[in-house]
Amino acid sequence: MRVIVLGCGVSGLSCGVRLLEAGYPVEIWARELPPHTTSDVAAAIWYPYRAWPQARVNAWAARTLQVLDALADVPDTGVRRVAGVDLVREPAEEPWWGGAVPGLRRATPEERPPGYADGFAFAVPVITMPRYLPWLLGRFEALGGRMTRRAVGSLDEAWAASPWVVNCTGLGARELVDDPTLFPVRGEVLAVAPLGPARFLLDDRDEARGMTYIIPREHDCILGGTAEEGNASLEPDARAARAILERAARLLPEGTRLEVRQHRVGLRPGRPTVRLEAEARGPHHVVHNYGHGGAGVTLSWGCAEEVVALLSRHVGPAENPASSGRTDGS
Repeated sequence: MRVIVLGCGVSGLSCGVRLLEAGYPVEIWARELPPHTTSDVAAAIWYPYRAWPQARVNAWAARTLQVLDALADVPDTGVRRVAGVDLVREPAEEPWWGGAVPGLRRATPEERPPGYADGFAFAVPVITMPRYLPWLLGRFEALGGRMTRRAVGSLDEAWAASPWVVNCTGLGARELVDDPTLFPVRGEVLAVAPLGPARFLLDDRDEARGMTYIIPREHDCILGGTAEEGNASLEPDARAARAILERAARLLPEGTRLEVRQHRVGLRPGRPTVRLEAEARGPHHVVHNYGHGGAGVTLSWGCAEEVVALLSRHVGPAENPASSGRTDGS
């Protein structure tokens, strides 16, 4: 009953962990391992961004929020709860995902920078990916998972090793399973020195100036960002960096010094809808889990648990499940 998981970003690792906890022997195959995956570039904050359909995304995101909240109490995960504000320039209805977030409320005028008529205050997990991904990998290996670094050109290559495959290849699925609906959404971020009080600020609705986010992490702060559909370049753009700094400065107290430590680029796996479904080809089975847009971390655990449910439904439950040993306590 060995399962081959393709991909070693946050989706592949989360699936690998949950499958192992359910009792399945698991081997991850990936061309790139942390710290060289798309997930390593993620900001990363719990926030459902550019992922559809809303009903399914909301369910996956709500479950992931529960798990990440629990992991914030586990040492060395790189997960911590941070309060902040989702900013809106005009009066707005509560976000469609607001029901998943306990304690979400309208921001007071004092909590909003000048120029914003509305906003929503809440606290959610912020994840320092350079710590979180190694923790996930360590959890995977501690449960008995195996890791193989290799590129895969077709599902047939994986099926030659096992009839049960989980496809978490992100943008790579465009070639792997011939999915033309996938497209890159290029994002640039800057890591700067820590900034004063640790609160996040988000504004992804300003179409004229572009999206802006300020996300404090343990030892730095992430400023963003960009969302360029169809652009697959990984070359940092100095003009984009200057624009990010200018937009961030508008949300910060006048005179705030921004010390840039790193400039990184990542490609979000854009798709009209997340693809999470099981597919059978004769004796072979694959569960697809990709196309999470800008919400890979936000959907990771909810999607991973649905992957386990789909696999169990199609190939039967594993023996000796170890779910009682979950380190996240969920």
